[in-house]
Amino acid sequence: MKVLPERHKIIEAQQSGKTLGRGVDFALVVLVFLGIGYGIDHLFGAAPWGTIVCVVIGFVGQFVKMYYEYTATMIQLEQQRAERSRAGAR
Repeated sequence: MKVLPERHKIIEAQQSGKTLGRGVDFALVVLVFLGIGYGIDHLFGAAPWGTIVCVVIGFVGQFVKMYYEYTATMIQLEQQRAERSRAGAR
């Protein structure tokens, strides 16, 4: 019984670029919301509140997005695991 996946599969997953892409996506979205908040502050003269609210919305939105992506990936991997298990049992 194998408990850990094979080493080359782990390396492929780490080198796939998905992790870097998610990090860049996270940072860029937060920066965009920072810019929107800054623009709102200058447009309405609402000192730091527009920026603070927009940055918080950006962070929360990104964490919700990451949660749903993670959940969808785990469901997919569990289905693949179940299919392999059924195929191996035959």
